[in-house]
Amino acid sequence: MFKFYATIPTEPILDSTYNAGRFWKGSRRKVVSMDIDPQHKPMIAGDNRKMTGVPSAKFGTVIYDPPHVGPQGRDKSRKRFDVDFGATVECGKEQDWNLSYLYPPFLKQAKRVPKPNGLLLAKITDMVNNHKSKWPHCDFMRMAEEAGFTVCDLIIKVRNGPMVSTKWKEAHHARKRHCFWIVCRNGDDCERQSSGVLRE
Repeated sequence: MFKFYATIPTEPILDSTYNAGRFWKGSRRKVVSMDIDPQHKPMIAGDNRKMTGVPSAKFGTVIYDPPHVGPQGRDKSRKRFDVDFGATVECGKEQDWNLSYLYPPFLKQAKRVPKPNGLLLAKITDMVNNHKSKWPHCDFMRMAEEAGFTVCDLIIKVRNGPMVSTKWKEAHHARKRHCFWIVCRNGDDCERQSSGVLRE
């Protein structure tokens, strides 16, 4: 994605949801790690909805991979994600059982910290809660546009596994075997400017 979408140098990269850094195993890219949980020893320990101390217009790319799983099964109360998913946010009735409410404050900061024409790459997964599909990838694209980004692409990443989960006796929705990489530009034009190429 970096090679295909880059208009400006993609580095330095701010990974705003770094966690244990699994994305970057074996990579030599210059990544500034940010995470709300200090146990992972990020370079910046803080909430990506505030980004206190993060300079403006410094990064070529911002990476965002937020929690995506809400309360499931019999759990109809508010649920904290710090144990299972490394996040300390709530996902309950007040939030309509999904985590899209996290996006607007993050996007406000994510608009500030990349350079002009920089990239925002977001990994978003849809979910089902209480027999209703939630569509956070649609929420994210709409909210990114509202925040001033240009949404350029939607890439589907398919995981291995059955369409129906083996832990349910009766299924009403297909298991989410995919996630989306949403590509956004901090500018008005998705297409790369290439010398010698005519564009209409």
